Amino acid sequence: MTSSNKQLPHLVFGGELTSLNGSEFKDLAKLDIVGIFPDYASAVAAWKAKSQQNVDNAMMRYFVVHLHRLLDPETGIAQDA
Repeated sequence: MTSSNKQLPHLVFGGELTSLNGSEFKDLAKLDIVGIFPDYASAVAAWKAKSQQNVDNAMMRYFVVHLHRLLDPETGIAQDA
């Protein structure tokens, strides 16, 4: 696999926060898992769409997580266990 077509999965999720100044969720059981996306651009598009749907609720926040960085923080590439 060349560097131009590496898999770079991103997770988009969100939920209602307990405070506007933090990232603690009111109820973890009610998290909205939007999905896993193959690249940052598609994850941001999903994040924007979900954020716009909830624009009237200041306590709702959505996040983009770089899963590829969690799989292997040094290279961003998953390793076999």
